[in-house]
Amino acid sequence: MPLKVMTIFGTRPEAIKMAPLIKQLEGDAAIESTVCVTGQHRSMLTQVLDLFEIVPQHDLAVMTGNQTLNGLASRLIALLDDVLAAEKPDRVLVHGDTTTASAAALAAFHRRIPIGHVEAGLRTGDLMQPWPEEMNRRVIDVMSDLMFAPTASSKANLAAERLYGRTIVTGNTVIDALYMTIARIDCDAALRAELDARLPFLDGTLPMLLVTGHRRESFGDGFARICAALGDLALSGAVQIVYPVHLNPNVRGPVQDALGDAPNVHLIDPLDYLGFVRLMQRASLILTDSGGIQEEAPALGKPVLVMRDVTERPEAVEAGTVQLVGTDRAAIRNAVLSHLERQDASRAPTSRNPYGDGRASERIVAALAGRAFDEFDASTACHHALPAHPAPAVCLESR
Repeated sequence: MPLKVMTIFGTRPEAIKMAPLIKQLEGDAAIESTVCVTGQHRSMLTQVLDLFEIVPQHDLAVMTGNQTLNGLASRLIALLDDVLAAEKPDRVLVHGDTTTASAAALAAFHRRIPIGHVEAGLRTGDLMQPWPEEMNRRVIDVMSDLMFAPTASSKANLAAERLYGRTIVTGNTVIDALYMTIARIDCDAALRAELDARLPFLDGTLPMLLVTGHRRESFGDGFARICAALGDLALSGAVQIVYPVHLNPNVRGPVQDALGDAPNVHLIDPLDYLGFVRLMQRASLILTDSGGIQEEAPALGKPVLVMRDVTERPEAVEAGTVQLVGTDRAAIRNAVLSHLERQDASRAPTSRNPYGDGRASERIVAALAGRAFDEFDASTACHHALPAHPAPAVCLESR
């Protein structure tokens, strides 16, 4: 009988990273795949599900207004317990470091269902940075019997903690998703034109700074400093800024208030994944507090300035594609201007991609099915090139 595998996730970043894995699971005769989404940020989640043609068997629609993390976690555990009781999966897969992932892992653990953690082993060493993600990922790893580490350093983190589960280096599934999406854009001129037409305000004579920011630890003073730095950069006239503003009111309000009338600043609604990948392709520089973008940048050949003091992705810093700048106003402004002034590309991106080769999903499914596979080796993963064995349906036709 096939192995019954349930994948559980709730947010857009989780959906992006789990989508290629779900497609790989669906195409494997040894596995019966079930998908459960919890439904945070509904519109953004739906965009990803539609893009990758994923139809969940369970949709919990868990979000309510002004929901606390404790309220969310308690509702998730109760609702997921009913789903697990009905489906009786042989294994549950969760991704990363969200409240959904930790609650799903705990619900499965309480029912003695084995847990596979995708993107296991990331660490900053500080429970407050990022908060609450650092705690979530540690708790999930403690409960997991299979830990799919994206890099060798992530595997080393897990080994140092002496956890009971088996650790496998797979590469990161976000690179699988990115390669699939790049191929779709690159093989469809009409799609590229349609995506570019969404942003007619872009000035081809100015470098473009792409900004994303939504971390909880930056709420309040942190976002005030970030916005002040962006205001300084806008007034410099050296760059045009494109900022897809997160829907969280703790982000959207301060950003709109500070930058709504700033010159050379384009505040836009969050883009679907296709549109965002195209925007990353067109950017000269990316300023972010996102973890996923730190992983995608090497595959796109884009330098990244990270508005955090620590990162659980040190490989990108070591490779030279990422620089930590924190949330200090002057540090952000000076780092952006310094990069823009360097016309000789002295911080050229690495020729190796430390985060994946497009085969992470293939390795995870092979491990689940008990088949032989080679672990990911970053020393052989070339940057900014489609993999030799791409994920399924790499060149999807535009709908």
